Amino acid sequence: MQPDVPGDARGSAQATLVAPNLPYRPRDPQRYRPAIALIGCGGITKHHLTAYRAAGYNVAALCDQYRERAEERRAAFYPDAAVYTDYRDVLRRDDIEVVDIATHPADRAPLIEAALLARKHVLSQKPFVIDLDVGERMCELAARQGVLLAVNQNGRWAPHVAYLRLAVAAGLLGELISADLSVHWDHSWVVNTPFNDIDDLVLYDFAIHWFDMLTCYFGDEQPQQVFAAVNRTRDQRPRPPMLAHVLIEYPAAQATLSFNAVTTFGRQDRTYLVGTKATALSSGPSLQEQTVHLFTAQGVFSPVLEGHWFPDGFHGAMADLLCAIEERRAPYNNAADNLRSLALAFAAIGSAHDCQPKRPGDVRRLPGRT
Repeated sequence: MQPDVPGDARGSAQATLVAPNLPYRPRDPQRYRPAIALIGCGGITKHHLTAYRAAGYNVAALCDQYRERAEERRAAFYPDAAVYTDYRDVLRRDDIEVVDIATHPADRAPLIEAALLARKHVLSQKPFVIDLDVGERMCELAARQGVLLAVNQNGRWAPHVAYLRLAVAAGLLGELISADLSVHWDHSWVVNTPFNDIDDLVLYDFAIHWFDMLTCYFGDEQPQQVFAAVNRTRDQRPRPPMLAHVLIEYPAAQATLSFNAVTTFGRQDRTYLVGTKATALSSGPSLQEQTVHLFTAQGVFSPVLEGHWFPDGFHGAMADLLCAIEERRAPYNNAADNLRSLALAFAAIGSAHDCQPKRPGDVRRLPGRT
């Protein structure tokens, strides 16, 4: 059955061809297996630890201000790990080489700084920082200390995202001229959680993944202007606006992001990338279930992808940091690159606040935060 695509793309894709073999799966280091510490043991860290355990990584320490949360993670994943309530005790351990910091953004910057000063390699949870200037100083500190600083933008290793970004990087699509990403899902679970108190929940905490995807897809192409709008529905239960749209201008391309976080029926996540040589479509009912098609003059390629965003994305984020340490290079998810994605997010939030277009980089701090 032909996928539902515009007529021109369908007309140029009569033959089904063998899809290009791209290395989209996470790649582990060959020999490097350092002692890792996890600081912050909240709900999302079950995905971190699921991925790390499956990869055979050595998580030697678990730290949380609430001891019972760290002990719960130890019992479920790493029974031999030491448990701490003070992160400074973790950083004093000479055997700990890598620290995964998974606390909330407002608390994270001092912990990252302390870890870098202790000469630990750091994987920071996303969103990385709430201030671009602070993020830049963190990158400079990591460089001075001779350690690596990466961000857990785990969406980069979701199978469909990884395949698409590699296809673009390999030139299979030619020059990218448009990207349209839309997500329709139900985020109402945030009610009665701390996430319900985040004013710009959709564009900040959630959409940072999609801003980061655009950074990956467009590569060195610099966005010129961002315009965004948000709105509430009449019957939504969450407090923050659950509808958001973003238009991003590039020198010779455009991108749109569309979010509906109160979609009860017919949920869908869709990515449509149009290039001068080919068009790529990824779609499915969720982040976990995606089907990819590449439409070219020769026919349609439909790779059969293995894995899922959760937990493969978390595996990939840590794996590339470990490979980068072993290979003495910058990780693909390095913090300096991630600041470009945050600049997009901050510009969009600023635009949504005052209904004026913003230039990425001009909004230095998360709007609404003092």
